[in-house]
Amino acid sequence: MIQVYLPIAELSVDAAVIVGLGALVGFTSGLFGVGGGFLLTPLLIFLGIPPSVAVGSGTNQIIASSVSGVVAHFRRGNVDMRMGGVLLAGGILGSGLGVLLFNLLKSLGQIDLTIRLSYVVFLSSVGGLMLVESVGSLIRKVPASSAPRGPENFAWASRLPWLMRFPKSGLYISAILPLGMGVVVGILVALMGVGGGFIMVPAMIYLLGMPTQVVIGTSLFQIIFVTIATTFMQATLNHNVDAVLTLLLIAGGIIGAQWGARAGAKIGGRNLRILLALLVLGVCSGLIGELVSTPDDPYSIVIER
Repeated sequence: MIQVYLPIAELSVDAAVIVGLGALVGFTSGLFGVGGGFLLTPLLIFLGIPPSVAVGSGTNQIIASSVSGVVAHFRRGNVDMRMGGVLLAGGILGSGLGVLLFNLLKSLGQIDLTIRLSYVVFLSSVGGLMLVESVGSLIRKVPASSAPRGPENFAWASRLPWLMRFPKSGLYISAILPLGMGVVVGILVALMGVGGGFIMVPAMIYLLGMPTQVVIGTSLFQIIFVTIATTFMQATLNHNVDAVLTLLLIAGGIIGAQWGARAGAKIGGRNLRILLALLVLGVCSGLIGELVSTPDDPYSIVIER
């Protein structure tokens, strides 16, 4: 057992456990095709890492995993740079707002509770919907996916200003739609330490009507720069990015992602969604247990520095 001191988190941890956690989340990322940030932050909290540090440090692993993915998609021509630029502009704006909100909640002493409650609401909603959809399609024995609903299905979308052409995606839509999506994802990155791809990808397919093969590469492209900007702002304004913790997580994540990708190729898509839903709901249950359980020392005093 190798104990490593985390200077920002102000505690000692077993390096092997942190690397193993990074490998587990990396394996999950490779297996399910998600960034893993929405699982990494709660798991770090379970290990005793302060929620604010877990959020600030966890985003760095998202950067590492997204870079390799976007390079592969860029080589295949599956990145819409114009769409990515609009999403990125909204993401930078949203992450700035999210970091300011993070700082405000931290000054009020409510950031830890906000992070935990946000994850409970978010994970329970996403996990529940995924499980219902996957099990329902399994029972009916029909494909789980439906035809994409592009902007033509929304009458209000055609009346919005700032129409732009996106040749790579074959779209002519208002820039307000992707800009707004970027803002929402940027806020989530700052407050919850997630990449936002699990929201961005379905929104780009079903709301914007983008081709699926272009969606993933474009989403990864904007996630990289939004998380970089968020990490920089978190480190300079809130001082909650622990470099030692980040390096240990990345080391494990690189290894785990390779094994996850190999395992994912052997499991059916519907089964993967059911497994992911159960994993999400399991983490959510753990967070709920922490919120409702009686603390060991209910009268402790915390002095903010």
